[in-house]
This record gives sequence, structure tokens and C-alpha cells, in this order.
Amino acid sequence: MMDELRERLKRTRRVTTPWSEDGTRGVTGAFLDELLDHWANGYDWEVHERRIGELPWATVQTGETDLRVIHQRSTDPAAPAVVLLHGWPDSVLRFERLLPLLTDLNVVVPALPGFPFAAPLATPGMSVNRIAGIVADALHELGYSRYTVSGGDVGGTVAEILAAEHPDRVAALHLTNVAPQHALTADPATLAPDAAAYLGRTAQWFRTDGGYIAEQSTRPSTLAVALGDSPAGLAAWIVEKLRAWSGESAFTPDELLTWVTAYWATGTIGTSFATYTEPAAVPARVETPTVLSVFPHDTKPEPRSYAEQFLNIRDYVEHSAGGHFAAWEQPEAYARDIRRAV
Repeated sequence: MMDELRERLKRTRRVTTPWSEDGTRGVTGAFLDELLDHWANGYDWEVHERRIGELPWATVQTGETDLRVIHQRSTDPAAPAVVLLHGWPDSVLRFERLLPLLTDLNVVVPALPGFPFAAPLATPGMSVNRIAGIVADALHELGYSRYTVSGGDVGGTVAEILAAEHPDRVAALHLTNVAPQHALTADPATLAPDAAAYLGRTAQWFRTDGGYIAEQSTRPSTLAVALGDSPAGLAAWIVEKLRAWSGESAFTPDELLTWVTAYWATGTIGTSFATYTEPAAVPARVETPTVLSVFPHDTKPEPRSYAEQFLNIRDYVEHSAGGHFAAWEQPEAYARDIRRAV
């Protein structure tokens, strides 16, 4: 697989635009050229693949589809259970740096269906609601009747649905953002001034930075061809987000390439779009006690007044560093906030 990838990379047709060196227009040509050269000539996927494979993987059979999970057991079987839910454009690797900090807990990290390292999909159309049901079934099969759920991005939306549908099982939530679907129904006239202003900032973000959502949600098959056939295209699409949505120097070149290669090696970029394409039914409000961690470099950090419209916020923690991939960027801070929720 890697030999074929390297051959593709060596035949990359470099594309220039009038804005190739303008970082506000996407990944810069110079940075991408350097990254692709390293991918073709210096990067060793096998080293990272072995490390990932040595994580405590398990496959859980559920009624709808198998779910592959990292299942890190505590030496104390009665220790609290924590479920970590990743988002897009990442994978379980979002939590790799967090796992060593939670060895006293029972930790389950599902590879969400359609994403890297997940079991093959039994049926298409994997919405966030279906994923929430699959995760709930898998946790039941693993013997966990009560747990704390932590997540962001797609994983945060799944967490809200899971808590609303299974309030007897989800003891607490730890989130890094509010489900973005809430902004579609929020009435600015009923919100506090800073919450109403937040809706305006969110609308502006969608206009200037949300183009990928429009494409992934409306034309996923077209985009999947481009990204699934071109490693350079895949890298440009994902790396732009990894760098723009995180704090400075959050990823080394090898780390960027490992997160991208996870999609290439598993062929999952197209199936990862399903959570954008399939309709989502998000609860109007979730009463589960919630810790909201706000990181300054995230895409749309919410004020507390806005979050409280939809979540039972018990603790609102503002951090001075970190972004969208906070569990990777700031694992110690993230771990402390999980423990607040537990």
C-alpha cells in the first residue's frame, strides 16, 4: 500500500493558483510541497501503524454493525467508565496522548463507523443518531451501565444524542463545543446579548470558513472521488483544517501525515462525510450535568449563556491555549476537565 502511495506522490501534478502562498486561501503551496516530499521520501507509516496496532483494540458486536474500540481497562474493574468520542477530520488518534493520563479509569474510545480504523460498514447512511445507538449498544455489551461521555465536533453531537436518549446510562457529559445544529433553531430574540452576538459570529464563520461543510453535506460523492484518488488532494483538504483549527505547533510533519495516512490507508474519507450528509435529529436540550471546556483556537468557542440554552452546564472552563483537537494539543488540561465531569 505504501509503495503505491509513494509512486502516486512522486507523480503529483503540482497545481498553482494566484493565491498559492496566501494562507487565508487554504494550505500554501510551499508547505504542501514540503509535506508531500516528506510523505514520499522520509515518512515511515509502518512505525506509526505498529504503535497504533498495539493499543488495546477490541471489536464489539452490536445489533446493527460491529464497533471497533480502544478499550483501556483500569486495574480496578469498579473504576468509573469514560467514553471518548472523536470528530472530523480526525480519528481515535485525537485521544492518543490522553490515554496514559487516564489509566485509573475504564476508558472506551470508539472508532466511529465510517472513520479510520472502524469496522467495515454493514449498511450506508451512518448518521450521528445511528452512531449514538451503536455506541450505546456496544457499551452495554462491554458491561458498562453508567458512564461519562466526552467529545467534540461530530463526537460532541453524538454525545448529546446519547445522553438525551439514555439518561439512565450517561452520568455526565464533557464537551468542547455545543452541537452546531442548535444554531439552526436558536431564536436571537430569546438569547442574552452575548449569546445573540455569538450567533452572528457563527454565521460569519460559516460564510468565510464553512465551505467544506457545504461540499461534504451536499456533494459527498463528487468530493470523495477527488480526495480518495489523490493523496495530495487528501493531504491538502485535511492538513488545512488540522493547522487552522489548532494552536501553534500542535502537529509535527510526521503527526500530520499519520492523521492523513489513517484516512488513506483505510479508504474512509468518503464514508466519513456521512455525518455531514445524513439528517440529524438533535435534542432541543440535554439535562445531563455537563462540563464545557472552551479552548481559544477552536473554530467557534461558545459563551456560557449560549451553551446554557441547550445544556445543563455545571462547569464552564475557559483555557488559555489549545484548539479544536484539545485532547491532543492540551491533554493534561483535557484530562482535568474529564475528571471534573466524572
